[in-house]
Amino acid sequence: MLTRPKLSGGSTLFAVSFGRVGKDGVVSPPLPPMVDVRGLHVRFGEVEAVAGIDLQAYAGQATALLGRNGAGKSTTMRVLAGVVPPSAGTVLVAGHDVRTETLRAKQAVGYCPDVGGLVPRATPWEHLQLSARLRRMDDWETPARDLLERFELGDVAHRVTAGFSHGMGRRLSVILAALHAPDVLLLDEPFDGVDPIGVEATFDVISDARARGACVLVSTHLRELAVQACTTVSVLRGGSAVATVPSGEMAGEEGARAYRGLLD
Repeated sequence: MLTRPKLSGGSTLFAVSFGRVGKDGVVSPPLPPMVDVRGLHVRFGEVEAVAGIDLQAYAGQATALLGRNGAGKSTTMRVLAGVVPPSAGTVLVAGHDVRTETLRAKQAVGYCPDVGGLVPRATPWEHLQLSARLRRMDDWETPARDLLERFELGDVAHRVTAGFSHGMGRRLSVILAALHAPDVLLLDEPFDGVDPIGVEATFDVISDARARGACVLVSTHLRELAVQACTTVSVLRGGSAVATVPSGEMAGEEGARAYRGLLD
């Protein structure tokens, strides 16, 4: 098994690995990971969907979970979102144990599931209104409108989602995940069936989240988009993480060959 240390570019790597250097030159302790997964196993009956994943992700970074279908990406994301309990291992989200502090962990997360999550007879605006009320948000209408316009859903804000295409549903799911500016943004297959405008808008959401210090995780089987969207890539195979590398190492033809080698 090939395992490499998690890296990222620039000062973020220095902050994580060696501590943060202030303007006065004083080095403070390194920041703890916003997502800290140790020995995660998830079993559904006789099927082991996740077989011992270790994963750390940090504030201000975007980490891609990259792998083929069945690699354990979505199951891992569901555990982080508090949807599926871990069968074994330790999972901390924003410092909260998903087993014992499930509600606190969920409050820190914005989650775009890989499938479902929308009410067919409700409009995008009604989805956003409900999400804002559940999270007791006061000034939500302006950011909601901005996100709808960014993803070109403003014209259908009051149309029920039953008639939406798959790509439109994906875009709305990203909007719902990002609305409350969560500390941890989980986007599971956000690019699936999405047109270039939606892809670009999702890139912007990821960039904005990183800029305000959030931790972003993106699950995808699309290597090129993972490289563009994220600073770090964790490659999953058969329910296990086989490598964690800077996203640049997965770019281009050399990255494609390296990725295929990890999956074989």
